[in-house]
Amino acid sequence: MASKDLSWKYVEQSTLEPEVIAAARSQSLELGVDPVSPATGAQLAVLAAALDASTMIEIGTGIGVSGLWLLTGAPDAHLTSIDLEADHHDVARQFFTDAGHAAARVRLITGRASDVLPRMNEASYDLVLIDADADSVLEYVEHALRLVRPGGVVVLVHALWRDSVADPARRDTVTTQLRELIAELASSPAVHLSLSPVGDGLLQLVTRRG
Repeated sequence: MASKDLSWKYVEQSTLEPEVIAAARSQSLELGVDPVSPATGAQLAVLAAALDASTMIEIGTGIGVSGLWLLTGAPDAHLTSIDLEADHHDVARQFFTDAGHAAARVRLITGRASDVLPRMNEASYDLVLIDADADSVLEYVEHALRLVRPGGVVVLVHALWRDSVADPARRDTVTTQLRELIAELASSPAVHLSLSPVGDGLLQLVTRRG
């Protein structure tokens, strides 16, 4: 297990973040907002680039770290990002501007995701990222699978929930829900699934066509 820990640290430490994203990460930590890890961000950029994404939606803006990584992979895409905290959006908006992303391509919606998501258009997004309150993860995944286009990608960060999902002794609500979600999706004919240990766990789903 020690070698796995060393490999995890190596992957995280070898990921080079653009200056603006590093600044957003620093600001996030100062404000007590938990950003995605550098390696997780790099994986998000790869997914966005591989999809040649033109439309992406993010549940949980934070200070903009994950959104900036998505736009690193797909700089010409339109990003919609939802967060309850208006103050977070004020800070994130400046980082998006500093990174050179036009305001017309970054739509920040302040509100509860549970209220906003039902109003979003079905099958309209190439990529949906979920990085919000863990208690609502099942609801958010359900919405995400409705919003993503056939062949599109849904990504859930914190999927291993601080290593608790892998620990059978952990029985708290969030951990149990994530275990059940992973098991259900793994057997679903509607999606291809990959669960990666990068960061705090990255669950990646590709919706099957047809």
